[in-house]
Amino acid sequence: MAKTVKLKIFRFDPDNGKGPTFDDFDVPYSEGMTILDCLFHIQGHMDPSLAFRVSCRAGVCGSCAMHIGGRYRLACETQASIALSSRTAIRPLAHLQVLRDLVVDMKPFWAQYKRIMPYLMPGTTPPGKEFLQSPADRDRLENVVDCILCSSCHASCPMTASDESYIGPAALLKANRFVVDTRDHNLEQRLEMVSDGHGVWRCHTVFNCSLACPKQLDPAASIANLKRMSTKHFLCKPEPK
Repeated sequence: MAKTVKLKIFRFDPDNGKGPTFDDFDVPYSEGMTILDCLFHIQGHMDPSLAFRVSCRAGVCGSCAMHIGGRYRLACETQASIALSSRTAIRPLAHLQVLRDLVVDMKPFWAQYKRIMPYLMPGTTPPGKEFLQSPADRDRLENVVDCILCSSCHASCPMTASDESYIGPAALLKANRFVVDTRDHNLEQRLEMVSDGHGVWRCHTVFNCSLACPKQLDPAASIANLKRMSTKHFLCKPEPK
């Protein structure tokens, strides 16, 4: 008997006047296929109305992040074999409005990302020289520079669900990436930006974000570092004369 991948996929069409539901699909299995392969098979051969996001298919763009089998994953990196023995549920990212099926509105996520000014600010206009980094300087970025902005950490965080103004773990990890970069010279403004009531102090240190990251990054550690630096910077800041 041919093997099949057993999927239970979240469906929602805002135009049909019905609420969300789940549809079951049994997809023919071949060795090495991914969940993303299954979604393409469903769209091409079973239900062309299925909506999902995809771009690189190589675990680089983060577009195909979704909730698969009880955890947040990239569909392009998740082997379909996890759904051979039992029916596996696939849901869209949480805490973001569902536009259709597995597609969510990413505007709030990108708004928080824009808020942390995700670019180097060298402090001179234009820079008077090339900013060189030593291997040790580059090592400080090792655990923060590889974020692909898939929003898995954002979807897993309980605070993004309860506080729409919370900057969120992805944007805070990115903020820390610029704070620790030796080429950036805007430390005070960055720390002030993340130190308000909707910044690092809103984090409850649940660690969901670090568990959800498909690139094995540690947003919780970045948030903790920003807390330490903010405390040190503002408590030790001399009083104005």
